Formats: sequence, structure tokens, C-alpha cells
Amino acid sequence: MRITIIDYNAGNVQSVLFALERLGVAAVLTGDHETIRSADKVIFPGVGEANTTMAYLREQGLDELIRSLTQPVLGICLGMQLLCEHSEENDTPCLGIIPQKVMRFQPVNGEKVPHIGWNSIRSLKNGVFTPGQEGDYVYFVHSYYAEVGPYTTATTDYILPFSSGLQKDNFFATQFHPEKSGKVGEAILKNFLAL
Repeated sequence: MRITIIDYNAGNVQSVLFALERLGVAAVLTGDHETIRSADKVIFPGVGEANTTMAYLREQGLDELIRSLTQPVLGICLGMQLLCEHSEENDTPCLGIIPQKVMRFQPVNGEKVPHIGWNSIRSLKNGVFTPGQEGDYVYFVHSYYAEVGPYTTATTDYILPFSSGLQKDNFFATQFHPEKSGKVGEAILKNFLAL
């Protein structure tokens, strides 16, 4: 099985490579269109700022490439947000694959933004989640969130309920970092690899 991680100038891809290694899976980190297109599974991770990242994707033609992928694709953190339509982060038009909007958390009772740390996932739907993971804790680091909508496959509460998982067609996504979420994250990555 050929697993490709899209290399697009976003931080934190190393931890995804290590997580896959722990599962006995060798992945290729690349921005090469042909390698990405011919992979069995594609992972689109990332930590960074939406606007700069979208500009880089457009520059490299990766925006069109990602939209055209037909194999299972997993967006993680910023990768998930960029699969959406629009982000409030610097008013950024995103890839538009999943018709959801990404908003900035507005603290209400002195909550801190970004939302950092362990929190639970609920209301799980198919795809990369199994019913046994209802209420399990996973690791988050983010200031922006996707609203809850028809493509939501998991929700988490922080300030308000938000989408911690999304899916549309062959595109799956998690707002949290499965690669930093211990056994639960490992199981979610395995579920994705088994799709």
C-alpha cells in the first residue's frame, strides 16, 4: 500500500511520519503531483496559517490536484480546515471540497484561545471512527474550528460544539491530531488505512 503525505510547507508533518512508522507503514512525504496521484491513500496534515498555506498550494498547483483526488484523503488540523470552503483566518477562500465554514473561537468565560490539550469526541459517524470511540479523548491545538453541519462525523465541545471530524465522499478529516492522540489516534489512523 502506497501512502503519501502531501508536503506543502506546513509544519508538523514529521510526527505523522513517525506515527505511521509505529504502525509499520512507510509513507512518502512529497509535493510531486504524480506520486500523490498514484498513492493508495493520501494524508494532508498541517499546522500553520490558512492564507499563506493556500497561496503556496495554488502556486504549486496542489489546490487543483487535491480537488481531483479520488482515493481516500485524510486532512488533519489545518489540512481539515483547508478542505472547507472559507476560513475566517485572514479571510481565506479554501479548497471548497467540504461546504463548511471555518470560524475563529470567541472566548466567552475567560476560556483560552487556542484550544490546546485533550478533549473528547462524540456523535461519531462512520468513516475513520468506530462506535467504541464515543467519548474518547484526543489531542487538539487550534484557534479556528469548522461549524457543525451535514458533513460532521464527530463533535467536540470547547466554548461551543464544533466539528472535530468531517467527511465528504473520499475526503475524511480530523481537527485533532491523531498522530499525537495515543492509542485512540493510532486506531483512527488504522481505520483510515483500512478504508
